[in-house]
Amino acid sequence: MAALVLGPVLRHVDATSATVWVETDAACEVTIANHRAATFQVGEQHFALVVVEGLEPGTSTLYDVRLDGHVVWPEADSSFPRPRIRTGKVKQLVFGSCRAAKAGGPNQQAADKLGPDALDAFALRMKDWPEERWPDALLLLGDQVYADEPTPRVKKWLAERRPEPAGEVVSFREYAELYHESWADPEIRWLMSVLPTSMIFDDHDIRDDWNTSRVWRAEMAEKPWWRKRIRAGLASYWVYQHLGNLAPDELARDGLFVKVQAAGGDVQGLLEDFAEQADREVEGRKSTRWSYRRDFGRVRLLVVDTRSGRILDGPERLMVGHEEFDWIERNAEGDFDHLLIGSSLPWLMPHALSHFQSLNERAAERPGRRGRIAEKVRQVGDLEHWPAFRASFERMARFIHRIGSGESAPGTICVLSGDVHHSYAARAEFPRPIHSQVLQLVCSPVHNDPPWIFRPVFRLFWSGPLARLLRRRADRAGVPADPVSWTKISGPHFGNSVAVLEITGRNARYRLETAGPDGLAESADLTL
Repeated sequence: MAALVLGPVLRHVDATSATVWVETDAACEVTIANHRAATFQVGEQHFALVVVEGLEPGTSTLYDVRLDGHVVWPEADSSFPRPRIRTGKVKQLVFGSCRAAKAGGPNQQAADKLGPDALDAFALRMKDWPEERWPDALLLLGDQVYADEPTPRVKKWLAERRPEPAGEVVSFREYAELYHESWADPEIRWLMSVLPTSMIFDDHDIRDDWNTSRVWRAEMAEKPWWRKRIRAGLASYWVYQHLGNLAPDELARDGLFVKVQAAGGDVQGLLEDFAEQADREVEGRKSTRWSYRRDFGRVRLLVVDTRSGRILDGPERLMVGHEEFDWIERNAEGDFDHLLIGSSLPWLMPHALSHFQSLNERAAERPGRRGRIAEKVRQVGDLEHWPAFRASFERMARFIHRIGSGESAPGTICVLSGDVHHSYAARAEFPRPIHSQVLQLVCSPVHNDPPWIFRPVFRLFWSGPLARLLRRRADRAGVPADPVSWTKISGPHFGNSVAVLEITGRNARYRLETAGPDGLAESADLTL
């Protein structure tokens, strides 16, 4: 009899439908809330995405997981509330990024060198709340797994599989082990079974500094294992993360998903060929759009791919290709109260770091030795956020200004981000005032608190004198003046944290909760 390996993970939910993802150890039929799907096979593994339709708006539906008719979830002795699908409005959205697995494995509860897991702590607290207090959605903004920093347990497992390349994850099965280690945590497994979860990758989901520059791509292409690594990395991302981002009607139109469902056999080669094509840049565009849109009643969420969609071979570096940015702008049109832009990388950075990144990009464009040195600094210093793609940084400012100036301008435009290993909130202002409040809200990390030296460094980047010095240097180098100004209104906050965005009509509230030995403690509480 087939067994459940991972899941259930509740993914896309709207007023009348939901999708639920599972991994099993054998081919079978998966039944959830009286809706069925056959598994598909990738190598030695099996997966299903069950589309549940005909739900009533504003309801809570209990569900279990049945494999070939046998109930396998929830476990009989579980102390967690039963999984359920809720189709009400989204009033609370939990978000964060950078969640490294526990060094001791998914069942290790003791604090490790990275500190307590904030998402674990949130789940443990939430399970004792009445359902009406539960948040309504979860947004994971990158680095769900750390493919370039395996835990000691995974390194040992890799060494037992093959000697080379040491410590590198290169196959689909090896990527899957990372997800097993991270998502099998009992608290996380329950949390993801009850909160509709949206996801996007960042660099560590593939490899540190992924797509930093054309030079980085060339260096990686020379490594004999890289082609296998990128094929497996993007194929596993499609299975574990991307599929569940899509609405049922999008799944029905997705050519690859249709082929996978109809294949009737192992689709690993099909997925990895697709992944290799998705990684290529052809005539200033990528063949695959990983960005996506979700509507939560009067709240619109646009999640932007800031990694795979980069254009690096053209006349200017772009965080997002022109064609994909056109898609983003079209999908930001409409009548809603809040526009949330999910970007794993912050748009508005600490001021000094923002100016330094734009300055470095200009220097890296120079020919010869000075350009090579600037390129090396770009890689070593992780100078690859929106300001390091200046054309895209400025287009984002123009786009947000236009949306916030329209007749149907939302109450808030919030850019939700992670990556930078500290949390903060900043308010943006434009030379020509707009109707919407524009905010950059950052929560990082969930579970990967860096060494203490990072804290004074990030505080320094927020300092006014250093920002003014670097802005003057940027002026002399020909970097255009910033099209937007911003003021930090909370932070920098350090430690493993989760953020909660609360929606009330056209108003919003941002709360940051940081994990400590005794659970979560509030670090910030802002009415926006």
